[in-house]
Amino acid sequence: MIEIKNLTQVYASKKGIFDVSFTVKEGEVFGYLGPNGAGKTTTIRGILAQMNVDEGTIRINDLDPRIDIVKINKLIGYLPGEMAFFDHFTGKQFLDFLCKMRRLEDFTKREELIEMFELDTKGHIKKMSKGMKQKLGIVAAFMHDPDILILDEPTSGLDPLMQNRFLELITSEKKKGKTILMSSHIFEEVERVCDRAGIIKEGRLIAVEDFKKQEKKVADIYLVTLKETNDKLLNSGLDIVKKNDLVYQISVKDNYKEFLSILSSYDVVHIESKKQSIEDIFMTYYGGHHHD
Repeated sequence: MIEIKNLTQVYASKKGIFDVSFTVKEGEVFGYLGPNGAGKTTTIRGILAQMNVDEGTIRINDLDPRIDIVKINKLIGYLPGEMAFFDHFTGKQFLDFLCKMRRLEDFTKREELIEMFELDTKGHIKKMSKGMKQKLGIVAAFMHDPDILILDEPTSGLDPLMQNRFLELITSEKKKGKTILMSSHIFEEVERVCDRAGIIKEGRLIAVEDFKKQEKKVADIYLVTLKETNDKLLNSGLDIVKKNDLVYQISVKDNYKEFLSILSSYDVVHIESKKQSIEDIFMTYYGGHHHD
């Protein structure tokens, strides 16, 4: 449904995106992971032809957004990372304006979303909080029931309750067969709703992870607590990280027999299974260093 090849946009600062290629399948939720400044928004703006990229080809449902923008606008719901509103409008006036632009006559979806996100549309936009403006943007992106949704940091500014409702909305839209591209730097929300995700670092796509297959190919992680410290365990040949004097983190793939055999010679008081998160996977690509 979305296909980009060799997308490149270099700014005067020499930053930008470089040779980015990936696809989003029909009915798939595709996450786009990376810290702020990694190139997520530049990629999305390039996909939507909001800028003239230096190189690359873009197809949305086999249409070229630089040529077929009118057709594409009917297919897409877009939530930008930085939203611009008519501040003198109320929330309702803004949504009414967009409905007229889209010639939308059925307001059922709009009203359902307003209720879901507890959006007060009576107040003027200029007086709205960041979270309220984000909810207004979500309603605007989803209310015409588009086949494709492109969402740039969609939960930014939302409280935990509204974040959860948004993820429930994504799950519901996915069940309807919608195609969703969602950029984020929040690992937990991507892990919850996405089928695959591209990981971008300093403008370059460094991996595409299939989360459905991750459980099979990623090691199981165990936190093993010993009765007393014994660093001989570190030289046992297992993949081990010492967490503190008594706790050792051990990664196990196909070597369970070896894992159990080695632990049998130590005084183990507790073993806890730890699911390896997308953050763990992400940090392996970023060299183990956290980024803001």
